[in-house]
Amino acid sequence: MSLFTRPRRPQDTTEGEADQGEPAAPEEGTPPAATPPGWFGWRHRWPRTAHGVTVGITVLAGALVLFALLVPNRVERLEAGAFLRLPAEGILLATLLLALKAPWRRIAAVVTGVLLGLLTVLKFMDMGFYQVLARPFDLVLDWILLDDATDFVRESFGRGGQVLAVVGVIVLFVALLALMTLATVRLTGLMTRHRPVAVRTLLVLGVAWITCVTVGVQVGGVPIASKGTADLVGDRVEQVRAGLRDARVFEKEASVDAFAKTPPDQLFTGLRGKDVLFTFIESYGRVAIDDPAMAGPMDTALKEGTRRLEDAGFASRSGWLKSPVTGAGSWLAHSTFLSGLWIKNQQRYRSLTTSDRMTLTNYFRKTGDWRTVGIVPGVRRAWPEGKFFGLDHIYDSEHLGYRGPYFSWTPVPDQFSLEAFERLEHGRKDREPIMAEIILASSHNPWSPIAHMIDWDDLGDGSVFHEIKKEGTDPKEVWKDPENVRTEYRRAIEYSLSSLTEWVERYGDENTVLVFLGDHQPVPTVTAGSTDKDVPVSIVAKDPKVLERVADWNWTDGLKPAADAPRWGMDTFRDRFMTAYGPQGGAIAAPAP
Repeated sequence: MSLFTRPRRPQDTTEGEADQGEPAAPEEGTPPAATPPGWFGWRHRWPRTAHGVTVGITVLAGALVLFALLVPNRVERLEAGAFLRLPAEGILLATLLLALKAPWRRIAAVVTGVLLGLLTVLKFMDMGFYQVLARPFDLVLDWILLDDATDFVRESFGRGGQVLAVVGVIVLFVALLALMTLATVRLTGLMTRHRPVAVRTLLVLGVAWITCVTVGVQVGGVPIASKGTADLVGDRVEQVRAGLRDARVFEKEASVDAFAKTPPDQLFTGLRGKDVLFTFIESYGRVAIDDPAMAGPMDTALKEGTRRLEDAGFASRSGWLKSPVTGAGSWLAHSTFLSGLWIKNQQRYRSLTTSDRMTLTNYFRKTGDWRTVGIVPGVRRAWPEGKFFGLDHIYDSEHLGYRGPYFSWTPVPDQFSLEAFERLEHGRKDREPIMAEIILASSHNPWSPIAHMIDWDDLGDGSVFHEIKKEGTDPKEVWKDPENVRTEYRRAIEYSLSSLTEWVERYGDENTVLVFLGDHQPVPTVTAGSTDKDVPVSIVAKDPKVLERVADWNWTDGLKPAADAPRWGMDTFRDRFMTAYGPQGGAIAAPAP
């Protein structure tokens, strides 16, 4: 070896030379070759494949960011046309990242990625809320509902289903934040390395966006130029502001009570000696009566119920109430009906139940002439709000004597709940008049499996329902087809109505006054996207004087309200009812709807 020739090192070997034969063995004392950079040397061994993977990852990063900017927040808008748009927010963000200096650019890229991840999570949450509640997620007031959602999953699909759902949500949340941040950082680096090309591309896209807005270019009725993300963020900012203001608005509304100074002996003078039952049928909404696919069977069921009540000597009148919620949130509807205030969110509910506002049930209790009780089979844990509603005694799912199975979410079948009310309260001898709040829960989502009517004498302790449940449908199978869901919903409503009308027929007397209503419309899967919030409401009584008091309400005869029957806000019912059954009866003009 020449003195002027240094030993060849591994890094001096070119790719071409390496292919020409076996490399010379390293001389003794030569340090081992360093591992080539990039995926443990994989990129150097298969450069073309590595290049393809690199390009693919970059394309996926761009697709992920575009997905975050363009994905709608409603399931029904998830279609190809929604992603064939130019997002103004993406063009502006890219321009901003290019304009920043190096130290700040990376920080801004990370922050942007996290925000895009959170935005995507919010859109997914909106999808879920629209599917159940027909409205977007409220960033101020809806966090408590997430706990209720996990409880519903557990009670409908078991503990295993709840764990899988919670784990899945957590994994999706973390993955979205991490992947969106990595994608944004990667794209920012790419733009920085190819700044001239990036600048020209952004100029072209900006001009194209402005042109599409000016000309009004659309694909399938969807504008090409999009600023939907900016609009969504703006709406959420206003939503947060409104949520923060709402507490003051509600406090002002709650301070007004037309009956606050009415002496106890002047309350409900038209109902003295009567048993007054306020009964809520879960998810009994207008769709059950108006939807063409349900109208026929429901019309038959309501006519049959009206006929059976008439044969037993009862008359009935029906109208419509507008609920503050749809899909879920029964407690908000119940408190709206009883308090005379519009309880549209959890913040209002908490404010109400920690106040001294008088509800219908409180006013009955204030007279001292009624025993006030609650039949609430859906309550399975401590319910401190029960004291607020002025109930002398509350029978929850653990105190109705039921030893049968749950029917998905429903703890106690409606027929058994009503029979328990008869056994525990209504059927007792030498008792005082009763005012009862009764919640019928068998028509609660997911409407599978459903109990069916049996002979009242065979109810026993409810064990008979074990066999009935086995005969029912599987909710996992039912929910694969929306039409099956709608059918099972209708059947559940029919069961609740049959339970109630048969109870009145069997146990009602001349002193029975029944007011029953739906609390809210069912989920959008059943309502087919309708935003209508109307629910039916009926009054049933044997004493003709009871219905004479509400003659000026112009409600429809029977259990089925006419399409053009009066439609009031649910919050107006309390004052209308108390006026009609006060000292002057229907002579006092009812409040304007």
